[in-house]
Parts: sequence; structure tokens; C-alpha cells
Amino acid sequence: MQQATTGNQYQALWTSGFIIPAIDLIGGKCVRLTQGDYARQKVYHENPVDAAKQFEAAGCTRLHLVDLDGAKAGTVQNLAVLEAIAGATRLLIDFGGGVKTVGTVQSILNAGAAMVTIGSLAVKQPATVAAWAQTFGASRFLIGADVQEEKIRISGWLEDGGIDIYTFIRQMLDAGLQQFFCTDISKDGMLQGSAIALYRQLLGVFPGLNLIASGGVTAIEEVESLRVAGCTGAIIGKAIYEGSITLPISPVNA
Repeated sequence: MQQATTGNQYQALWTSGFIIPAIDLIGGKCVRLTQGDYARQKVYHENPVDAAKQFEAAGCTRLHLVDLDGAKAGTVQNLAVLEAIAGATRLLIDFGGGVKTVGTVQSILNAGAAMVTIGSLAVKQPATVAAWAQTFGASRFLIGADVQEEKIRISGWLEDGGIDIYTFIRQMLDAGLQQFFCTDISKDGMLQGSAIALYRQLLGVFPGLNLIASGGVTAIEEVESLRVAGCTGAIIGKAIYEGSITLPISPVNA
């Protein structure tokens, strides 16, 4: 029987960086999509900087920042938002969406991101991403694997990547990349539970994989189960915004 998560465990999941709040950007606003559908979006914050500051005030240490405009357009669109959040907080930020060139990677890092998230390009041009890892260091990249029935989806989840998740991760590991997150699109934004069975399978095939869960997380007990399963983090968006997972009390105000 699964034990309830204690108050101290709850706080630690946030302050350790295991829970990684997500801000998805469309038109400079904080939104969430349902199952990756751009037609099914809801605005949660007009000002994403304010949202990021709330996360930091509550004790969070990381932030997953996604330029959905950039993912759809194929070029980064919300770099100014990244720069504003990095300037207003000390959060460790990973940023992605529409990253295509080495110049864009440099711009993202210069704007204050700790890591650049790469998804579609890693599928289409793995040699390019491997070269970037050599140039900037593998620790500066977080490889995103968006899946539907274990097949990779790309370009903001709009296209079939033509490769399965296992082959993709093997390619990236062979190229020297070390950090991954995996989103099951069928789970994302549904508040019906994460793809924990898939994560267990991946960790069974790739023992010790630095794998962050993403999509569908609904309850804090589920987050603890992901940690026990071997995931190194959990990206959470809608469950926080809808209140099914609440922010911890700020250490400043406790």
C-alpha cells in the first residue's frame, strides 16, 4: 500500500527541484494546451514573470519554460520573456521551442537559461545537436521526447517524428547527451495521471537514465511514486494552475 506523502516530503519535492513548474508561452502569456492541441488552450497568467516569481516565492528552484509560438513557427518567439524571468528570479530555467541554430542556442543561454531544451531538431538532425553538446557542454541541454503510443512527435506535437522513443533515447545517449524529459501527449493536460508505466519501461531499458516525467500528473502522491520509480524530476503545469497540486508554503512566510 502506498504511504501518504508527509509534509516534509512534500516540501522537499519542491525545494529540491524534483517538481519543476511549467510555463508554456503563447503570445507572451502563460497558457496550457490540452493534449498538445493549439485550439484547446487556456490562459492562466497574463504576465508569466509574475507566475515565475510566485513559484520562486513558494520555494521552487526550477522552471520549465516552453515557447509554444516558437515550436509552431520553427523560430524562437518569446526570448524576451525568458530574459525577463531570468532577470527577476534565481530559478534554474530550461527553455525551448523553435531552436534551430547555434546562434539561437547562444542567445538563449545569454538570456539567462541554464539549459536549452531540444526536441524536434534532435530527431531531425541528431548530429547537429551532438555537435552543440561538444561546443557548449552536454549539461546545457535537456532533450525533450514527446510521444504518442511510444512514437516521437515533433514540431509542437503536430508531426510524426518517424522514430520510437527507445531508438531516439539510444541515439541521444550515444551522441553524449545526458538529460531527458518525456511527455506522453495522450496524458498531457488531462489531469488523469502520468505515464508512469512508460517511465518504468524506459528506466528498465536504460538504467540510471536522467529522466524527467512530464504530462498528466494529478496528485502529490503520484509525484512521490515517480521519484521512487527512478525519475529525476517531474514537470507539472495544469495540476498546479488548477489547484490539484498546491504550492508549498513559502519559507519566507512560514
